[in-house]
Amino acid sequence: MSGDTAIRTQGLTKYFGRFEAVSDLSLDVREGDVYGFLGANGSGKTTTVRMLLGLVLATSGEIEVLGRPMPRSGREVLPHVGSMIEGPAAYAHLSGRANLTLFDAMAPRSRRTGRKDRVEETLDRVGLGGVDERPVKNYSLGMRQRLGLAAALLRRPRLLVLDEPTNGLDPQGIRDIRALLLELNADGTTIFVSSHLLTEIEQLCTRVGVLDRGRMVVQEQLAVLRAPTGRILLGTPEPGAALAHLDRLGRSVEQHDDRRLAVRAPDAAQLNAELVRAGIGVDELSVERRSLEDVVLAATSGGNDTFARPSRDVQDAS
Repeated sequence: MSGDTAIRTQGLTKYFGRFEAVSDLSLDVREGDVYGFLGANGSGKTTTVRMLLGLVLATSGEIEVLGRPMPRSGREVLPHVGSMIEGPAAYAHLSGRANLTLFDAMAPRSRRTGRKDRVEETLDRVGLGGVDERPVKNYSLGMRQRLGLAAALLRRPRLLVLDEPTNGLDPQGIRDIRALLLELNADGTTIFVSSHLLTEIEQLCTRVGVLDRGRMVVQEQLAVLRAPTGRILLGTPEPGAALAHLDRLGRSVEQHDDRRLAVRAPDAAQLNAELVRAGIGVDELSVERRSLEDVVLAATSGGNDTFARPSRDVQDAS
């Protein structure tokens, strides 16, 4: 394996009895990625994550994490991996601070020196710095998610593996966690996020894998998946005149209504100039890009409705 690969699987397959939960899966997560592992509920995401970390044994196939085979090299690899799977784990009768202190003490090669500072710094990073000593059983779901993320960050991992990390958070909390993950990535941490939320993956990730009923159907850089479609979206108060003029110029107008036209054209600025020279007003001009929703619906079996879908995204030509 090359040194720039954080996670790689080949032919990864998992059966539960006769049920094939994961089928011939080949993951390719590079160091420095913010990788979104996207799939509907029940598609095999959590089973895959548990296999990566050695919590479930694969039926067949190979797994490498940080360049080492798993689960055989778990003792070497896992101290460099932070994870939160199937919700945060904590001792409900203890405070969040006490939980983190205990987790830090139990970690391999943990040092007592600086432990209090590590715990307080980590609580601050996830927005729990001002938390009191109430037991975790009295935390809200959002607070529990933040505590689970704090536990994953205690060891300052090279690789962070998170399963639905924004579950239970309000919109501000989701923005806070997204900002934190991007900050961690900028500091060198590779992020692997398993989620069914299209919007979050689209806003957070640089690379995406889409799982459909246990099979990988898409794996690519998000920028490649969301490349321009080759159409310009044009808004005008004179759609009839614009349509006629573009027809005379030989431009292909593929869709139009009483305010907007979708024109097959390579250059938005040139298209605008052609209309303005003809005295036709233009009040909107944008390059059409495929949304992640479009990609997922095209790749999966009928577009499973358990995906949470964003609105169509159109980026300005400027």
